[in-house]
Parts: sequence; structure tokens; C-alpha cells
Amino acid sequence: MREKVLYILGAAALVILAWNTITIAGLPEETQQGVVFKIIFFHVPVAIAAMTAACVAFLASAGFLVTRNFRFDAMAVASTEVGLAFLAANLVTGSIWGREIWGIWWTWDARLTSALVCWLLYAGYLMLRKAIEEPTQRATFAAVFSIFAFIDVPIVIFSIKWWRTQHPSPVFWSGGSFPPDWTRHFLWNMAAMLMLGIVIAAVRLRQEDAQREIDSLRRTAHAL
Repeated sequence: MREKVLYILGAAALVILAWNTITIAGLPEETQQGVVFKIIFFHVPVAIAAMTAACVAFLASAGFLVTRNFRFDAMAVASTEVGLAFLAANLVTGSIWGREIWGIWWTWDARLTSALVCWLLYAGYLMLRKAIEEPTQRATFAAVFSIFAFIDVPIVIFSIKWWRTQHPSPVFWSGGSFPPDWTRHFLWNMAAMLMLGIVIAAVRLRQEDAQREIDSLRRTAHAL
């Protein structure tokens, strides 16, 4: 039953993305930025999916430290990997957008720099896990590091409010709005990205569970 749900969810996400991409291509261009503005339909949803994954990793890491249940550790690493992929997509789409609007691929303002630091921190989390072999020690150190890395998440989100940045304020934060049809497609893309993230995280969670069982059997065999 669980596999069927994942297949349905994944297929639905891909269908929504395919349909929405074709529909978005047919929408009128934005008056000031032109066609490149349409990248917002992907740039922002992947950012929201990445931040959501970071929140799940934070809660799962805290859950492991409290309960010592390795299920939480598996949830943390699965969510972190998914979030890292989505954040990478956010950085790439943002650079493409910036190249067209600002004339540069990158600038060291607060939003972009904090987002890059966030990506590096969570990449470091995965590297830390690879460097420690003992499961309990690995999970403990990784959980502490994940909670530390999460400190940067609100900095990324609110950096454009706390400091003057070249990155513009989000449309809705600055009192603006989308036309109704744009809002609808934006929300569809956001839902599809979150659905896709859930599916990938669930697959990775299953892999982590299988790997933990294999490690347990290996330790038992060595003990014998």
C-alpha cells in the first residue's frame, strides 16, 4: 500500500510539473523583466521545499537526541539530502535569473551568501556522516551538527528584511500580488515540488532502514 501511494504521489508530481511548465510557457511575459521572470515559478517553490526539508531534518535530529531512536536519524539524513538537492536547484535558477536581470551570475549579498553557506553546512553534515563509522556516535554528532546548521535557515529567509540586499523582496512580502492565473500555477508548482520531495525522502528513508539492518547483521556476524 505504501509503495502504491509513493508511485501515485510521484506520478502526480511529475504530471503537474509537466502540465504546469507547458502552461507557464504560454503565459504573458512580465512587463519589466520579460520572459525570464517565469523562472520564479520554479525558483521559489524549490526554495520552499528546501527550507521545509531543513525543518524536518531539524525536528528529526532533535527527536534522535531525545529518544535515541535511529528512525529519527534516518529521517534526518533523508530530508537533508532532499533539501540539499532542492537548495542547489534554487541557487542555480537564482544565478540564471540574476545573470539576465543584474548582468552578473553572483553577488555576495546577504541572501545569496547565507543561502550558499546553508548549502555548504548541510553538505558538511553529509561529509561528517561519512567520516564516522560507529552508528550511535555518527547519529549523535550528525544530529548536533544538523541543529547547528539549522541556525542559518531563518537567516536565509529573513536576510532580505534584516539587511539591504541586491536580491529583491518577495512579491507578497512587499505588498505585491500575482494575477490569479499566475498564483494558481505558482501554487501548483509548489505543491508538486513538495510532493516530489516527500517521495524522494521516503525512498531514501527506506534505503537508510535497509542499510541499518545490513550493518546490524554485519556486526552480529563479526561478534560470532
